[in-house]
This record gives sequence, C-alpha cells and structure tokens, in this order.
Amino acid sequence: MNSNIDATKQPATWSPSDRWAQAAQRPWHRPLYLPLDAPHHMAFRLRGNPEGGAWLLLHGGPGGRCQPGMLSPLDLARHWAIAPDQRGCGNSRPQGRAVHNHTHALVADVEALRVHLGLERWSILAGSWGTVLALAYAQRHPERVERLVLRGAFALRRREVGGLLQGARRSGKTMRPAPRSWPTAPGTSLPALLSRLRQLLQTGTPAVASLRAARRWALLEMRDAERGLRRALVHVALQQPESAPALRGAWASLRRGARQRAAALERPAGRDDLALQRQYSVQSHYLLHRGFVRPGELDRAVRTLAQRGVPVAWVHGRCDAICPPANSRGWAALGQRLAPGSATLALPLSGHLGLEPLMLAALRREVRGT
Repeated sequence: MNSNIDATKQPATWSPSDRWAQAAQRPWHRPLYLPLDAPHHMAFRLRGNPEGGAWLLLHGGPGGRCQPGMLSPLDLARHWAIAPDQRGCGNSRPQGRAVHNHTHALVADVEALRVHLGLERWSILAGSWGTVLALAYAQRHPERVERLVLRGAFALRRREVGGLLQGARRSGKTMRPAPRSWPTAPGTSLPALLSRLRQLLQTGTPAVASLRAARRWALLEMRDAERGLRRALVHVALQQPESAPALRGAWASLRRGARQRAAALERPAGRDDLALQRQYSVQSHYLLHRGFVRPGELDRAVRTLAQRGVPVAWVHGRCDAICPPANSRGWAALGQRLAPGSATLALPLSGHLGLEPLMLAALRREVRGT
C-alpha cells in the first residue's frame, strides 16, 4: 500500500534528516515518487547517511533503471545515495512512455529532485548513457555540482550505436542479428532500423515481432559486454594474474547469462518481457533522436565544466566493446588542456560494466578517495 507514497506528502514536524533516514529504510522495489509534469512521476530511492556527502546516481540505457549494485562504489556510512529512475524508466510512471520524454526534461527532473531534497550541491556518479545526462545537467547547473565520476562515457556517435545494432566486422566476418529475430534486413540504414524498432516496441503489449526485437537487442548488449570482459581477462591473465580468478568468475557468469538469453529467444512471452519492451521502447526513442543532444554539445559541456572548475574523473574500461575508451580519453584531454588538474583519467583492465572487479575497484578509488 505504501509503495505509491508521494514524497511531497510527509508530516511537517519531521526534520529533513528524520524524513530521509526513514525513507532510506524502504525496500528497493518500493521507491518514493516525485510528481513531475503530467503524466510523469519519477521513482527514486535513498540510501546511506543523510548527513553525508550527497551522490546522485544516473543509470544507463537510455531506458535502464537504477539497480542496488550501483551503490557499490559508495561508502554508505559517509555518503548519501540518491538513485532515481529516469523519466519513463524502471519504476517511474508511466513506464516506457515517450511523450514529453527528452534529455532537456530529464535535466529538469534531476534539478527538481535536488530542490525537493533540499540540497545545495551534490556529486554525480554516472555510467554509459548516464554520462550524457550527467554532462547535460552539469552544463546547465554547474554551480550545483561538486564533482563528477563518469564511467564508460557514451558519445552518441553513429558508429557506437550501429556497431551494436547493425553489427561490426569481427575476425573478418560481419556479425548481424538473424533475420528471423530482427525487424529489418542487413544493410538497412541506422535511422531506418531505429525507426522500425521504435514503431515495433511502442505497441502496448508484446507481439511476436516486438518480443523478438526486444530480446535480441538485450542479447546483443550482453554479448558485447561479455566480449569486452573476455578481452580484459586475456590482458589481466598476462599483466595482473592475481586478479584473474575474480575476472574469470565474472566473465563465466556473464557468458552463462548470454547463453540463457539466446536459448530463450523463441520462448513464449514471460512476465519480464513487458519490462524489456518498455526499456527498449525508451532506448529506441532516444537513439533515433541522437539522445536529443545537438552536435558538439557534449564537447561544450566538458569545456563549461573545465572553465567553472568542476572536477571530472573519467573512468573507462580499456577493453570496453560498447563505448570506445577514446570517448573518455578525448574529453579528459580536453578538460586538462583548458584547466590543468580539473580532469583525471583511469583506464582499468575491464570492459563496460560497472560491477566488473577492476572497474569497481577504480570507481571506489575515485568516489571514496582510497
């Protein structure tokens, strides 16, 4: 019953610390809600110490959701974590909706959440697509950001999106989705593919074609993540053999997940398929519009942060097979050139995912200062 609690309606006699300390005890699947412009309500969760340094966690996607594992880089005894599901994503309502859903609205949502929580400033920990939103927010509100830790930065370039959805040349062969599970033929342009995916995935309930497309998209992402982790394992075995067992276990787990997802491609619809369709409905909407980010805007955001003295720690897996490490290298170099000391770059031997052992260790060093 209380899972639908409106975060704007709490006893006036509570102190902010009492109010948020109680909110931090709520189960992850029962978030608070902040009303936005109709029809949207943003789900968010609070964890850790309300008196500690505030950290905003921005999930990837677009279309993803905040997961408990995103808390792992933080020290919850001295950090306060704020974990919202972006507009239309996760537990935010309405789920999977594209209406009034664009990056400028997400920036406004994040700022509304900061005001609602009574925070002057906060730090931001973001990964993948979340780095785009983090840069957009920090460019618009640099005075509200203490520092950013950005993992696996996404540049919204066509080759990043096309490399996943259209296939890339690997070992002399072109790897593309099988025609039976993909809505367009090989060779279809990326805009036409994204348009078709968006059309399929924005139907109300999973049909056969939309179900196959969502499942195949998820499988492609998982396989590229597994490929990056496999590359990292090869290098770690040679350069840091003491870390190899942990990476080997993570890679084996990811590979099992990919195999299970592949085996389920043709199974009847299950209870998780509607959530999957909603996720990729939002993602196709954003990618079709290049994240609603104008060309050069991310570079301008990096320049703004350097000029305003906002520190940015770029952390990128050296073997990332989804977002190229050159994204973070280039932006870190740009920030350093404009304001020496304002940007740092860490390149752990890892792939794209934030919970890979060496990536997590690098994030903890940046966030915790240890």
